[in-house]
Amino acid sequence: MSVPAGRPADFWIGTHRGGLYPLRHDGGQWSSGEPYPQASSASFGVYSPLHDLQYLVDERDDGAVGIYRKATSGWPRLAQVAVRGDAPCHLALSSDQRRLAVANYASGSITLFLLDRDGIPVGPGQVFAATGSGPDRTRQTGPHAHWVGFDAADRWLYAVDLGSDAIHAVAMTATGGEVLRTAFKAPPGSGPRHLLLHPHRRNIAYLACELANTLMLLSGGNGAFTAIETLSTLPAGFGGPSIVAHLAINAAGDRLYVSNRGHDSIAVFALDDAGTPRLIQHAPVGAAYPRHFLLLEDEACLIVANEKDECVTVLPIAPNGMLGRSVARVAVPGAAFVLRA
Repeated sequence: MSVPAGRPADFWIGTHRGGLYPLRHDGGQWSSGEPYPQASSASFGVYSPLHDLQYLVDERDDGAVGIYRKATSGWPRLAQVAVRGDAPCHLALSSDQRRLAVANYASGSITLFLLDRDGIPVGPGQVFAATGSGPDRTRQTGPHAHWVGFDAADRWLYAVDLGSDAIHAVAMTATGGEVLRTAFKAPPGSGPRHLLLHPHRRNIAYLACELANTLMLLSGGNGAFTAIETLSTLPAGFGGPSIVAHLAINAAGDRLYVSNRGHDSIAVFALDDAGTPRLIQHAPVGAAYPRHFLLLEDEACLIVANEKDECVTVLPIAPNGMLGRSVARVAVPGAAFVLRA
């Protein structure tokens, strides 16, 4: 994977079509360039510092994961492995970077790969099939895995299922994982999309529910969660269509960010010492349908991939964690997620 023209990219923008687009920041100016077309449906990716590899989903029916070697000029693809599921949309590495998990949205399944010493998946992977549905007859006719992630000790693999309003859990073993179990049942029709484990409080987690536009504070872990509190991600009185997308937390663990597609904002929550959220801001992203964003604390900015306006916008982050108005907008066809180069 190489940048077709100009200096190397600072970031890459993954898309649902058309490949990966380079994004450069030079002298205060943001710009894009010609896409790398080989990763045509790279709607999400994760990087392994241990192996110096980039893993990118190929989000299509009978999907796959591409494995790329990071280099000065980009990431040459080393391998591509089938996930034995449809529309893979999210990836996660275990903290020891020896396992790779995949959420397959359309089939609702989870695929778990063991990685060899070079970071390449070993064998066909272990597939965990989910079942169930929800009351939304458009979005919840079957299971839809939308997020996967390991706990800090690599003892549990969690998967968020938008289709059946559930968080699933798989207990890790030396050679893979045990059977899928239910770790949490969200309110019917809430459509949970993204789970986030607090970086410093291992008994606290946050669940973003796409269809209900809510942020749920959960307690627990070790394969099970309990709801403590539910907050709206939208302003009081807002009645327009909107759905939640991405969820991120800062390194200090005192600010949490959620993107609202429709209201077209980032909801900013302050977190107290116990991890309890309090809404403090709705920051406009300057474009329509913010799907994914990259939180860059060292650079004091947040880069947002906006689906409907097919662009990325850049929001400054103040020292108190609040967001300023967009300072840049760059066209990217099919923008889906933001990746540091």
